Amino acid sequence: MRSRRFLLFFIAAGLFAQPQRIVSTAPSITELLYALGLGDRVAGVTRYCTYPPEALKKPKIGDYVNPNVEAIAALKPDLVIVQTNPVRLAERLRRLHLNVLEIDQRDLAAIYESIREVGQATGAAARATELIDRIRGGLEEVRARAAKLNPEKMMLVVGRRPGRLDGLIVTGRSSYLNEIIRIAGGENVFGDARAAYPQVSLEEVLARDPRVIVDMGDMGDDAAIPAARQREVIELWQRLPSLAAVREHRVYAISSGGFLVPGPRVVEAARELFAALHPESK
Repeated sequence: MRSRRFLLFFIAAGLFAQPQRIVSTAPSITELLYALGLGDRVAGVTRYCTYPPEALKKPKIGDYVNPNVEAIAALKPDLVIVQTNPVRLAERLRRLHLNVLEIDQRDLAAIYESIREVGQATGAAARATELIDRIRGGLEEVRARAAKLNPEKMMLVVGRRPGRLDGLIVTGRSSYLNEIIRIAGGENVFGDARAAYPQVSLEEVLARDPRVIVDMGDMGDDAAIPAARQREVIELWQRLPSLAAVREHRVYAISSGGFLVPGPRVVEAARELFAALHPESK
């Protein structure tokens, strides 16, 4: 924490030159850097950094769970931005005398703070403020529309075994997606689960009986899901005809890209959820 404060202070004070070679160690960081207009300074990304498409051309440094520290160092970065993770990456990189900024993106408040910190560390503070204002404004617009409507009981599936209804991973209380659900006018049926992404059984799903199921369980991060693929997901859930969401034909298959990356696209995620929850308001 102290090293992060020092880094931000020195850059803000002009004691360090603005970093020109930045390594991103998470898709959310990559998206943020591009959203701040810093794509030309990105020197390396993870193999899961697929948005925006320009990021695909950047050198790869492994992934969030298995980053290649040697590959990061070889890129000679001025700054490495790390999302808080279980592999103590920031500590390992600092041992190599690299400048590291570690950010937290666990909820919306943390996402806003991470944008501010990255903006300060890269000399893009004004653009960061503008981006935060745009995200807040977009989410407030969705919230205002949803506030006029009755909340809908829903379940957001973020993982499961391909083509099967087991190994279900859903959105729980401590995920930023739970906040997005509330903003969009949803009532998360697993909002009492303490974990961010708990694994649940079909018995639990049946007991809680969501009226809307939004399923990205085995989706890719493409912008659009083919109609045939959407039908497959709907037919999968039709094996449980007693579920309210199935009876009322309110099962939706969506891509995971804008949902599982805590960054600028959370507004798109909120709008997509609102459309699924309140189709009458289109």
